[in-house]
This record gives sequence, C-alpha cells and structure tokens, in this order.
Amino acid sequence: MLRESGPRDRAAFIELLASPEVHTYLGGPRPRDELERELPGAPERWPGSFVVALDGSMIGQILLRRATEHRLPAAKGKVDLGYLFLPRAWGCGYAAEACAAALDWLADALPGEPVVLTTQTANLGSMRLAAKLGFTEVERFEAWGAEQWLGMRPPVAVSG
Repeated sequence: MLRESGPRDRAAFIELLASPEVHTYLGGPRPRDELERELPGAPERWPGSFVVALDGSMIGQILLRRATEHRLPAAKGKVDLGYLFLPRAWGCGYAAEACAAALDWLADALPGEPVVLTTQTANLGSMRLAAKLGFTEVERFEAWGAEQWLGMRPPVAVSG
C-alpha cells in the first residue's frame, strides 16, 4: 500500500536511513544518533513522496521528484524515481509493485511525463527492477567512485 508518511513512520525512517545494507550503493548510512536528533517527529509530506506499507507498517519509501539540478543533461528537468526498502522487504516483489503503482499515479497526475532513474551498475537488484519497470539505458557515468547507470522510462501514452 502507498500512503503519506506520518509520525508512526519515524522509527522506520531512522532504520531505513541508518541501515548499512540499504546504503551499500548510496554512500553509506547516516549515524543513528544523528538521525534521532535531526529527524522531525512527523516526516515531511509532498506530492510524489510515498511510504510503502505492509500490514500497516512502513517497509520502504518511494520518491518521484523533478530533477531540476541533475548533473546529466538527459535527466535534467525530468521526473526522477527513487526508492529505499528495508532489507526484510527485499526479494518479495514489493519494490516492483510499489514503484509500478507510484508510476501509475504519476501517469495520472502528469500525463506524458518521462521518468529517469539512476543507480550504480553494481546494484544488481536495482538494475533488475529498473528493467522490470520499463527503464532503458541512456548512459553510464562515473560518480562517487563507482559506475552509475541512468535509465529512462518513456512517457505513458495518454488515452482519449
């Protein structure tokens, strides 16, 4: 289930942001004590930000945001898909299902909008998910000491 974030999700956000496994390809986790001090009681809400919940509990987060300052011209100004899932939710298909639902929401909210996704090529799970969601490679580039992959999902055809 996709829903807005709320105060009940704070502990899961801290777990997500402090997880070494989650942040293997994202520059490393943030210190838990720092997150405890800095994370607000109620996480920010904005269009395109979703909590992924299973049986009412947060297992991940999906972000759809405009990449206004993306370093690559091919991605600049396009909607960027980002996602983080707790390790206990990996390998169950939740990320594919939740990302597909978020992309459907975007197609209704902004018809005809292309979407980009960036991941490290070493992150095989994320590369598989990108392919499953219909992203195709635009380019590869070096950043943060590793090869990165930029994919694009063409706009969904507007019917009617």
